[in-house]
Amino acid sequence: MRGDATTDVEEQAPAGPSVDLTTRPQVHDLVVDFYREIVFDELLEPMFGEVAEVDWASHIPRLIDYWCRILFGTKEYVGQVMGVHRHLHSLEAVRPEHCDRWFTMWSAAVDRHGAGPTADHAKGHAATLMAGMAKHIFGYEWTPPVPTDTEAVNGSN
Repeated sequence: MRGDATTDVEEQAPAGPSVDLTTRPQVHDLVVDFYREIVFDELLEPMFGEVAEVDWASHIPRLIDYWCRILFGTKEYVGQVMGVHRHLHSLEAVRPEHCDRWFTMWSAAVDRHGAGPTADHAKGHAATLMAGMAKHIFGYEWTPPVPTDTEAVNGSN
């Protein structure tokens, strides 16, 4: 018999990763997992699927290259992040709720795949990038949403 409430809670909590993001295969898995969720998200999928008409077969490898450049300093990514999002916003307004959802889902995916300074950098860079796009492209101030208790425990929204 346990009788230790702390042990019972710890056993029920979902296990997170015990290692940081340190390899391209880890970034691959993170990006694929994240965008797999995007295609089923009722708010974001229309922006990616209907407005941007994203070709996932070519887009996913570019996103992996982008995040490897941000996290590890690799040079494979060549692109214009701001220009692509400026074009998207010209087709349909990217609203604060899009930014909130994207960031919340990204942060949860990162938390499922890594824990440590590089994972923290992935979330921090995403917040900075989104705030910059919101201000300079979308036309409003944006700050990352504060996760609810449920999101903090489950790592999702």
